[in-house]
Amino acid sequence: MAKEREIQDLSPWEDAQKMIAKAGREGVNLIWDRLKDQTPHCTFCEQGLTCSKCVMGPCRINPNGGPKKKYGVCGADGDLTVARNFGRFVAAGAAAHSDHGRDLLETLAAIGDGKTTDYGIRDEAKLERICTELGIEVEGLSVRERAKALADLFFEDYGCRSHNVAFGGRAPQKRKDIWKRFGCTPRGIDRECVEMLHRTHMGVDCDPVSICLHASRTALADGWGGSMIATEVSDIIFGTPKPVKSMVNLGVLKEDQVNILVHGHSPIVSEMILAAAREPEILAKAKEAGATGINIAGLCCTGNELLMRQGVPMAGNHLMTELAIVTGAVEMVIVDYQCIMPSLVNVAGCYHTKFVSTSDKAKFPGGIHMEFHYNNAREKAREAVLMAVEAFTRRDPAKVEIPSKPMSITSGFSNEAILGALGGTPEPLIQALQAGKVRGVVGIVGCNNPKLKHDHVHVNLARELMKRDILVLATGCATVAMGKAGFLEPEAASQAGAGLAEVCRALGIPPVLHVGSCVDNSRILHLCAVLANYAGLDISDLPVAASAPEWYSEKAAAIGLYAVASGVYTHLGLPPHILGSSMITSLALKGLDDVFGACFAVESGPLQAAELIDERIKAKRLALGWSA
Repeated sequence: MAKEREIQDLSPWEDAQKMIAKAGREGVNLIWDRLKDQTPHCTFCEQGLTCSKCVMGPCRINPNGGPKKKYGVCGADGDLTVARNFGRFVAAGAAAHSDHGRDLLETLAAIGDGKTTDYGIRDEAKLERICTELGIEVEGLSVRERAKALADLFFEDYGCRSHNVAFGGRAPQKRKDIWKRFGCTPRGIDRECVEMLHRTHMGVDCDPVSICLHASRTALADGWGGSMIATEVSDIIFGTPKPVKSMVNLGVLKEDQVNILVHGHSPIVSEMILAAAREPEILAKAKEAGATGINIAGLCCTGNELLMRQGVPMAGNHLMTELAIVTGAVEMVIVDYQCIMPSLVNVAGCYHTKFVSTSDKAKFPGGIHMEFHYNNAREKAREAVLMAVEAFTRRDPAKVEIPSKPMSITSGFSNEAILGALGGTPEPLIQALQAGKVRGVVGIVGCNNPKLKHDHVHVNLARELMKRDILVLATGCATVAMGKAGFLEPEAASQAGAGLAEVCRALGIPPVLHVGSCVDNSRILHLCAVLANYAGLDISDLPVAASAPEWYSEKAAAIGLYAVASGVYTHLGLPPHILGSSMITSLALKGLDDVFGACFAVESGPLQAAELIDERIKAKRLALGWSA
């Protein structure tokens, strides 16, 4: 299959190209093959004009097809059908991120209740700081008691009794007033997701604009609720990231070592795998099996979590997950949840690779299921690592090909690390923005999509923004793209504009800062709030923007919408499934500006996208009385 296509059109990277060719030689079916098999796509689905929410249907709506085609069986037109579908799409994404936060919260509660010895509190100072911020009296409380009190408070955020999520208090007052005016203040995290499902049931909310406003509220409950809880609790349990050196691309795999790839999103499993792989007794077993050691590397956001805190190297992002196995050098892929292609089980079956799932909510037929809980995680991690050691003895050397040398990267830029580099205050960054040395800040986040050339938009958009003195913050799968391009090292300042280069050299930082996994987009929200509060502004007044250049998932839709609802202009490389409604499309691209002071832009070309973002930043700077 690889011979039938131009591999260079699929990915710009040497490691990806070599593995795509190898998969073709070895008859391994990849994501690009399956995309080809699925095209052309259904145009009704692409436009959001199909509905299967009840068994009076399914219905396909054609707004231009005359009265017999214009309405579904229940009478829903195209605008309502698109709004219902988009609302549910956002709710699913918000639920995924927020359920990730719930797992971490349950682990924090178990620590507080003394129900686990596998996990503990690594950042006691942050625990105290967050408790104090949220009004918990810490005087006289032990570390465990503080953990329990904070867990209890956050559990309230997941219910239905809250008037607003706890971290919503971080937003500028002007932003909170906007949310209140339009009925978008995020309340209980689960409440908003459930209410969206209720509203979009047949016969409930039939106003497309009302549904879209509640979609915004649901997304905000993710950004300022579930995702922010996930980020802050991860820092408390596993440590707040600090700048750390590491490596990226498939070259991080070791031909003479047991290679274990951690994949998914939650650090609960991956941190334990790393700890087990470092135990002397298990390392001795690996040497008995003929390996020189055990190599842990990351894929996607679980990889980002370990990279940020532990400096563990990154093997790849979403479109590299199958290709990592194709190297023939991977003993085990161990996963938790989210963005894990079911195809990985089949690809692993072509080699000696063990595929292991660990969550009761994410099972993969054909794989090995080994359930992790807070009271058995260390034991299960040891069991899994020893299974990988055994798999090493069955590796076929003839199938091994590690395609490139790794690139060096610098990671670990939590908000605490960024503010620390600035002397503990946002004032130097505000001054750099006012002076135009840093003209703006843009978060480039998220996924890959096989409809677009792998990492092409990520890399070229970032390169163009850097040239224009715009600082880039990267999360999720964008991280690997930035690392492979060499942007995550201080030396990359040479590729930035003169002003940004000066700031980067003065601080010893790259022009693209890696701030974490996809839930860590909440770090970007929080940093925007810190800047706005310090300057007496709203977030929508700042010269900031966001971009999801190669997005694909429901989570990305929730992220994009909570960015816009927080006042951040947001670029998407591909449109969501809303083009079947001119009303909803117009609302997304223009009307939300009148509500939230921000809207979406859709553009697949990186240079064109950079121009759109730059024009927005110019307008924001001029409105503040700063030079364009």
